[in-house]
Amino acid sequence: MISSTDNAKIKDIIKLKTKKRFRDEASLFVSEGEVLVSEIPPELIKEIYISEDYRGKIPETEAEVIKVAPGVFGKISDTVTPQGIMAVVKKKTCTPEEILATETNAPVIFLERLQDPGNLGTIVRMAEAAGVAGIIMSSDTADIYNPKTVRSTMGSLYRMPFSYCGDMSFEIKNAKEAGIVVYASTPADAKDFYECDYTKKSAFIIGNESAGVSEDIMVLADERIKIPMEGQVESLNAAMAATIVCFEAKRQRG
Repeated sequence: MISSTDNAKIKDIIKLKTKKRFRDEASLFVSEGEVLVSEIPPELIKEIYISEDYRGKIPETEAEVIKVAPGVFGKISDTVTPQGIMAVVKKKTCTPEEILATETNAPVIFLERLQDPGNLGTIVRMAEAAGVAGIIMSSDTADIYNPKTVRSTMGSLYRMPFSYCGDMSFEIKNAKEAGIVVYASTPADAKDFYECDYTKKSAFIIGNESAGVSEDIMVLADERIKIPMEGQVESLNAAMAATIVCFEAKRQRG
């Protein structure tokens, strides 16, 4: 049993929680809580850590299960009331090309410079529910392996294909060459989103929470769409906007 926060494994968990660069270098991340750990595909689990007083279910896996003192678990936990179980998880990989090659008419989401981890996690979870084919993110979008994002996905992280890209313009052009109609979400000078036909292969570009879609990316879209609103509201939360258009696409596809 690990009884000290000076233990090398404990120090690594803390770095995995707090430092994106360490997560990238190790190709690992941390997921905490009974439900979230149960959602992890067994082959992606590297290690499971449980508090000495944990009495819940431990997933069936070949990964090592390591006990730690309750006080130590409290130090590595990212929640106010720890459930006593967390896992170190191997990152999964996917490419933009694999996402764009989908043979279904399910839409693709492009996320440009999205900054809020909670927003990103909500979009990942929503995307699974709406039957989205995959998510392609600009390299300066929030880290999908941030603990807050991982929690927000509620397990969809392991089922929704996603990829970061170094050149979003290039990937959008690839999408268009593949016959995908690209729509950019913007609050002004655009067609109402429900006037478009999403039964064909479609992609939605969702931009930064405050700045929206950049003009360099906007000009690549086949169509600009907006969500009509009343009152003095100028725009919606990025995750909410993505939800509305993706579920309209799902409705149209039947």
